[in-house]
Amino acid sequence: MILHITSRREWLAAQAGGEYRAPSLATEGFIHCSTEKQVLHVANAFYRGGKDLVLLVVDETRLKSQVRWEPPAGSPAPGISKSDQFPHIYGAINVSAVASVLDFVPDPDGMFTLPPLP
Repeated sequence: MILHITSRREWLAAQAGGEYRAPSLATEGFIHCSTEKQVLHVANAFYRGGKDLVLLVVDETRLKSQVRWEPPAGSPAPGISKSDQFPHIYGAINVSAVASVLDFVPDPDGMFTLPPLP
């Protein structure tokens, strides 16, 4: 399983259309994802205090788009090594590949903790 952080609004739109397209797909050519070990570092570096977020739990075996494991795009979040490999999805995420959608709510200080994964 791989993980992707997005807004509830974007996820609801994806469900209506059958696929999810992050803004990075248009600007960078892929959708940023993380492993369970990486996702909190990413969330707390780039989404700290974010509201109305969800965590998509993606079954990569059900994806129609290609997944490539690559180094971080740009400067890595604190706690992440430049040698870490991240899952990048080169295309849309078909809704049928999303095994679970979890509320991703920061604590009062804006920091995230990982909700129980299925």
